[in-house]
Amino acid sequence: MLKIKNITKRYGRHEVVSELNLTIPIGSIFGLLGPNGAGKTTLIRIITGLLEPDSGSISLLGGKPRDLKVRQQLGYLPQEAALYPGLTVKENLQFFGRCYGINGAALETRLAELLTLTELTEQKNQLVEELSGGTARRVLLASALVHRPRFLILDEPTSGVDPLLRRKFWKWLRALSLEGASVLVTTHHLAEAEACEQILFLRHGKALDVGEPKALMKRYHAPDLEAAFLAATLEGSP
Repeated sequence: MLKIKNITKRYGRHEVVSELNLTIPIGSIFGLLGPNGAGKTTLIRIITGLLEPDSGSISLLGGKPRDLKVRQQLGYLPQEAALYPGLTVKENLQFFGRCYGINGAALETRLAELLTLTELTEQKNQLVEELSGGTARRVLLASALVHRPRFLILDEPTSGVDPLLRRKFWKWLRALSLEGASVLVTTHHLAEAEACEQILFLRHGKALDVGEPKALMKRYHAPDLEAAFLAATLEGSP
């Protein structure tokens, strides 16, 4: 579970995240929805322990984000590619697995599962530098899952991928949720966000509203999430 209380992060005098509260229960798919510059990536960096908030508190899986025990249970798929281009798909996954202390038969079994899940079996011996953008995103997802994380964070996971692959990504995320993993997704694809169980509307680092997609649309008398987000933005404007 993730619990955030009154977190604020400033760069100089500019508040990038402002007094934000958030709770994500076990086994749920939670979406952070907002335009570029809304504070999504900064919030993700705080949750992963890459940044410290200036004020407020955060509890992740019963500890602090920088605790080794917590980090070992955290999976993170960043926006930027974080793979070794001169290694094959399988070699990349082997490397990340060994970083988490997985070796031998246990690692080979896990890699076979992931290659099947992400449909990468045929590309396992291909160099990463030869892959298309969409295929590289699948490798990134597999690398984030290699240690069976209990909390998975995906920063714009379907950025630059085609609609078919985007649909597959969400199928995989639902399967992970059913296995008990909590999934936090940042996205600016409004239609895609409807697949989340709950959504936080984020703008200028502030939480505008949170709830189930259908409940948010009903609350703002909106036909879709885009209209609901715009209505929440207008309502929250000074």
